[in-house]
Amino acid sequence: MLLLPGCSAGPAEETAQEPASQEEIDKALETPTELTFWTWVPDIEKEVALFEKEYPAIDVKVVNAGQGAPHYQKLRTAIESGEGAPDVVQMEYQYIDSFTLTDSLLDLAPYGASDISVDYSEWVWNQVARGEAVYGIPQDSGPMGNLYRKDILEKAGVTEPAATWEQYAKDAEAVREKTDAYISNLAPNQAGQALGLLWQAGLKPFGYDGEETVTVNVNDERAKEVMRYWQDLIERDLISTDPDFTDQWYQGLANGKYAGWLTAAWGPVFLQGTAGETSGLWRAAELPQYSEGESVSGNWGGSSDAVLKSTENPVAAYELAKWINHDKSSTMMLATEQFLFPTHTEVLSSPEFLDDESEFYGGQKVNGLFSEVSETVDTEFEWLPYMDFAYSSYSETVGKAIADKGDLAAGLDAWQEQLTAYGKDQGFTIK
Repeated sequence: MLLLPGCSAGPAEETAQEPASQEEIDKALETPTELTFWTWVPDIEKEVALFEKEYPAIDVKVVNAGQGAPHYQKLRTAIESGEGAPDVVQMEYQYIDSFTLTDSLLDLAPYGASDISVDYSEWVWNQVARGEAVYGIPQDSGPMGNLYRKDILEKAGVTEPAATWEQYAKDAEAVREKTDAYISNLAPNQAGQALGLLWQAGLKPFGYDGEETVTVNVNDERAKEVMRYWQDLIERDLISTDPDFTDQWYQGLANGKYAGWLTAAWGPVFLQGTAGETSGLWRAAELPQYSEGESVSGNWGGSSDAVLKSTENPVAAYELAKWINHDKSSTMMLATEQFLFPTHTEVLSSPEFLDDESEFYGGQKVNGLFSEVSETVDTEFEWLPYMDFAYSSYSETVGKAIADKGDLAAGLDAWQEQLTAYGKDQGFTIK
């Protein structure tokens, strides 16, 4: 899938480029130019129109090339063939390294990206920065929290969401005993959710030095301790293990099979569209903690807008990526109309965003809650340059153990073995 380029210096060793001058920027934005922008964000033409109004010489063609694997497959094909690649492309954080590996992304630092780093949470900026280089402008993120059915928990005698994972397990017993529901669902097909929970637990399962060395550490004792917690709940039938984003799972959210969903900041709006008839019954809280009094979360999801190195208009392409995700009118629109959870601190601290009272969540200020949660995400979480394989391998190992109600620690061992073997086959040195 991904071969390490022979005799190629990684992104960290690129020759420093002179910063673009204001004169060059002005000239690029005043020159008639057509840019192609691949993105899956619905109605993002609205934000693009704001950019085109500000810079009428630039015409942006918006293309939805798919989402998930199809998006990246088409992108790699276009890059390899040298035909049809976009100028600007939406890219999830975990896939950035796989494209810097093939030297496909433009370092945006010389165009001014480093100057705006202070406008984003540190952990979010670390998702796009590699040393002094910057390979994308953050668009959205997914700090994790706990959405729960207040009515079901109260029926079980639970009046407050669990503050600790120890209490969460006790509440799971009460919910299962006194209602027909499960306190939550651990999806066997969802590596993103599991990695977010490991992230919260302080795990550093992956690492990449930008060159030839990767770190694979998915099965250390701390990771197994976390998985043994979930295995205990599975074995006692206290949580369900349904694949998520399926008809069965959607129905479970709507009909009360699940009394909660451990999800990301994009989850609250998604849930409203999925279980509309349960409006007013849901509430939001931070994740349960490993120690009482702590406030730590992980992240599940999020993306950036990157610029391909092959673009013939690097200045204009960077300015588009920056505008979409840094201009206040655009970022506020993304947050309040397309409901992407923002990364720009100006939006995260805006009363317009924070003080929105959601009827679906009983009038709770859910945006405000997740904005606070976003400040508790560990800043040092890295990815492998072959996350495509890592996700598929998860489904075959840990995911299979979850689905089979088997040994999750053994599933981690199998995942470690597959990730290590694959990395070596691709020419990496494994730590």
